Amino acid sequence: MALVVAIDAGTTGVRSMAVNEAGAEVAYAYRSLPQYYPGPGLVEHDPHEIWEVTVATLNELCASLRALGDGRMPTVAAIGITNQRETIVAWDRRTSEPLARALVWQDVRTASRCADLESAGCLAEVRHLTGLVLSPYFSGTKAEWLLRDGGVSANADLALGTVDSWLMWKLSGGAAFTTDATNASRTLLYDLNTGEWSAPMCDLLSVPVSALAEVRPSAGRFCLTADTTALGPGVAVSGVAGDQQAALFGQGCHEVGMAKNTYGTGSFVLMNVGDTCPSPIEGLLTTVAWDLGDGPVYALEGSIFATGAAVGWLTGILDGAADPMAVEALARSAADSGGVIVVPGFAGLGSPWWDPDARGAIMGLTFATQPAHIARATIESMALQTRDVIEAMTAGAGRDIAELRIDGGAATNDLLCAIVADQLGTAVSRPVVTETTALGAAMLAGLAEGVWSSPAEAASLWRLDRRFEPGPGRADADGLHGRWRAALERILHRPVA
Repeated sequence: MALVVAIDAGTTGVRSMAVNEAGAEVAYAYRSLPQYYPGPGLVEHDPHEIWEVTVATLNELCASLRALGDGRMPTVAAIGITNQRETIVAWDRRTSEPLARALVWQDVRTASRCADLESAGCLAEVRHLTGLVLSPYFSGTKAEWLLRDGGVSANADLALGTVDSWLMWKLSGGAAFTTDATNASRTLLYDLNTGEWSAPMCDLLSVPVSALAEVRPSAGRFCLTADTTALGPGVAVSGVAGDQQAALFGQGCHEVGMAKNTYGTGSFVLMNVGDTCPSPIEGLLTTVAWDLGDGPVYALEGSIFATGAAVGWLTGILDGAADPMAVEALARSAADSGGVIVVPGFAGLGSPWWDPDARGAIMGLTFATQPAHIARATIESMALQTRDVIEAMTAGAGRDIAELRIDGGAATNDLLCAIVADQLGTAVSRPVVTETTALGAAMLAGLAEGVWSSPAEAASLWRLDRRFEPGPGRADADGLHGRWRAALERILHRPVA
C-alpha cells in the first residue's frame, strides 16, 4: 500500500502526516516551532529551526511507519507540502545559510511603508496586478525591508522565498528553488493576470526577480529528496500549496461557490470562484486557489489575523484555563458574555477592515464580569469576525453560500461551531478529518503521482463528522453582532459601514 506524506509547516508548529489511498491518517508527528517577538508588532522565526523541526517530525513519522510495518518502511508515493504563506525567508544559495530571521506573516513592521505606498496612489495598480492590498501581511514589503534595513544584500546568490521554497531547497539538498502559484500569489510580487512574477511590482519594491523562485503548478513534480531525512533520497515532492488553499482543496470545495474557513492561529475564509480571475472586491483578496497544470482556479479570501491566537492568549492570563478545551468549558459555564466584547486586534485587523494599526480591546466590563464571560466573548469574536468576512464575500461575489465547511484546531470546539452557524444563519459542516491543510497537500501530491485518478476522486474522500444548523430567530445573533460593530467603531481608523 502506497502512502502519501504531507508536511504542514504552520506558524506555531510543523506536522508531518502519512495518509493512505482512502485519505485516512495512518501516522503523524508534530513539533512546536519557537516564535520570536523582538518588539511590538514584530514576529520572527529562525529558518534553521523551521528545517530542524521539519526533519524531527519526518524522522518520527518514519519511525512510526516502520513500527506499523514490522520494521519495514512502506512505500511513499509522494510528498506534499503546505505552509504558512506570507512568511519570507532569505538565504544564500551558495552556502544554504539563512541571511536573517524569517519575517512572519503576522509581522507588521512595514505598516508605515504600506501606508506611504497607498498615499502615493499605488493601491489601484497593486489590486489590479496582484489581487491583494497594501498590507504588511504580505511578503513583498517584508522582502523590501530585509534588503533595505535587514542587512540582506541583493547579490547573485540571494534567494528570497516563502517557507515552501525553503523546505524544498533543504529537502532537495539545494537542487530545487521552486514555489507554486498559490504561494506566489501571496507575495505582492506575482501578476495574477499573467501567471508570472510582476516586473512593475518588483521594481516598486526593489526586489530583484532573479532572487525569486521558479513558479510551478500546485500538482506536479517539484523535486526529488536528497538523503537529508529518514525518508531517504529519491522521493518526489509533487504537491505544494499555501495552507489555506490546501485546506480549500482538502475540504473538497472544487465547485464554484463552495467555501471553507480554517480556524488556526488566524482564520481564513476562501470561496472558489472558478477559472476566471475576478475584479477586485473591497475588503477581500483575490488569490490562486490551485493550479493542477491546466491553468489556475481562483478564490476570494478573507484573512482574519487572530482567532486561535486569541484563545492562546487567553490561556496565558486566565487561571484554570490551561488549554483551549478548558477555555471552551469555561465559556460554556456562562449563558452569554454578559455584555463583554473582545476585539482580538493583537496584530491589527485583516478582512474586511485592513487596519494594521488597530489594537485589541475588551469592552463592556462591569463588576459582575467573570472570567467565563471573557472566555465566551473571545470565542464569540471568532464567529463575529467570520460573519463580517462572509457578508463582504457574498455581497461582492453576488452569491450566498449554502454551507460553510470548517477545519483547523478550533473546529473541534462545538460551542464555536454553533455560534458561527447562528451568526451566519446557515449550516456549518465539520469533516471527520479536521487537519485538511495536510490532507489537501497530500491530495495534490497524490494526484500528480497517480494515487488518485482525478480531483473528483480526491474530493470524494471528504467525510462529514457533524453539521451545525442555525438556531431559530435572528434577534440574539443580530444583537450581538450590532454590539460587536459598535466596539469596532472604537478601535478602527476607518468608518464601519
